[in-house]
Amino acid sequence: MSKVYKIGITKINNQKIDSVESIDVIKDKGIVGDRHFQEFNDPYNQLSLIECENIDYYNNKYKLNIPHLDFRRNIVTKGIELNDLIGKKIQIGDVLVEGVDLCRPCKHLSEKLNQNNIIKEFLRRGGLRCRILSSSNICINDEIKILD
Repeated sequence: MSKVYKIGITKINNQKIDSVESIDVIKDKGIVGDRHFQEFNDPYNQLSLIECENIDYYNNKYKLNIPHLDFRRNIVTKGIELNDLIGKKIQIGDVLVEGVDLCRPCKHLSEKLNQNNIIKEFLRRGGLRCRILSSSNICINDEIKILD
């Protein structure tokens, strides 16, 4: 079963991502209390996911222990491959979302983690940006289902 493994948000850009048990999401606006929440939000900024397996692979390969939430995505998933979900509808708990683009790693993330190889290593492993299609909440351990 694919599931929500960890959830993180921050109120202020470039600040530490805080671990939370659940989030409230509003259709087309984002996550209540997160830095990217706004009235008419770009789908690219509403919700981001990353696979825990990709982070674990990186940490094992380089003998590191970077916490999952330090990769600055809202939801860390377990048991689902995200790269093929662009244009697909996904149900996360009671929330319906649509994959809109891959999250590409950036220089900012590389600097935050103090790792020069992040951009290369996470080019196709950086996660998925999603548009929020229904308002509800998402909790740790919620099931993730691909609908189409």
